[in-house]
Amino acid sequence: MSPLNPAIIPLSLYIHMPWCVKKCPYCDFNSHAVPDGQLSSDLEQQYLAALVADFATQIEMAQGRQIHSVFIGGGTPSLISAQGYAWLFAELKARLSFQPDCEITLEANPGTLEHEPFADYLVAGINRLSIGVQSFDTEHLQRLGRIHSADHAMAAIRQARQAGFARVNVDLMHGLPQQTLQQALTDLQLAVEQGATHISWYQLTIEPNTVFFRTQPTLPQDELLEQIQAQGEAYLTAQGFIQYEVSAWRKEQPSAHNLNYWQFGDYLAIGAGAHGKVTYPEGIYRFQKTRLPKDYLAKVPAEHAQMKPIDTDELPFEFMMNALRLNEGVAAEFYAQRTGLELNDLNTTLTALRAKQLLLNDSTRIGCTAHGHLFLNSVLDEFL
Repeated sequence: MSPLNPAIIPLSLYIHMPWCVKKCPYCDFNSHAVPDGQLSSDLEQQYLAALVADFATQIEMAQGRQIHSVFIGGGTPSLISAQGYAWLFAELKARLSFQPDCEITLEANPGTLEHEPFADYLVAGINRLSIGVQSFDTEHLQRLGRIHSADHAMAAIRQARQAGFARVNVDLMHGLPQQTLQQALTDLQLAVEQGATHISWYQLTIEPNTVFFRTQPTLPQDELLEQIQAQGEAYLTAQGFIQYEVSAWRKEQPSAHNLNYWQFGDYLAIGAGAHGKVTYPEGIYRFQKTRLPKDYLAKVPAEHAQMKPIDTDELPFEFMMNALRLNEGVAAEFYAQRTGLELNDLNTTLTALRAKQLLLNDSTRIGCTAHGHLFLNSVLDEFL
């Protein structure tokens, strides 16, 4: 393994806000319901201070780099006040420089009780919103345990655009319990009509440690799922959206933060349960913070879990698992730059996959063909 150069690898920041109004039955994220659906100002201030202390312990991991993107996930990050975010960004930037064009994304729920006016978040420094709609169908929202209505969801997208957000992602799921083809297509149509500039559209999966796993709902059959996928993709393409990743469609530029994940970039991580990845000259490491908010708050300054190196044998799969999600793949030179390994060592595997027309026949890029994306899991198995 050759020495790595962290200076040429982009550095992002993930911030986890662990609270939500109500835990959804399909959700396996690190989220915890707050009493009465409201986060007290005292708890907000305590948590924001812990985030800053946590960030301070990671400055050396930046190794001189600026922050190039920020993603605030959860939970429901829009439970935190806009004033709180303005204070947080000021404190973080006082400790480590952010690039002038840094993308800062906030996950927000459509419920009117779960966020302040969107314009306030824009003033606080957030320049991209990701609104967790999931569906515009009232019955499906109820089955998913969502507390917003279809009207709330449509209004939230319009209000975000009217507030001045040029970049608004809408999260939608398909393959929902008892969902028809027309209902799935209507969800996409409404997102487009309300002004979404980016759509994350993915199939519902039943995850362990969720209510749906313990009491599994009846999901659409494979034939219907294939129809939803094919006709949904055709609709989005006709509307001028470009699919650039397995579940990501854009009219504007790609999500800079998610693109950095998929290109095997680095990211610091603050907040309860947050995951990070950082490159040093001698290797690549991952870390995770303690999950429970009360445990996280008890460790101020919050210490990260032990840094765990990614084994050299695992790096080819780790890299490809991310890079091959992108429709255009990644520059071939990224493999050596971001793993320290030689791409030539994979020639036998790459040649075989190209011969089967599963990988692009392009020496300058690593990526799946359209045919290869249909069999992505099988392609990835070849790098284990």
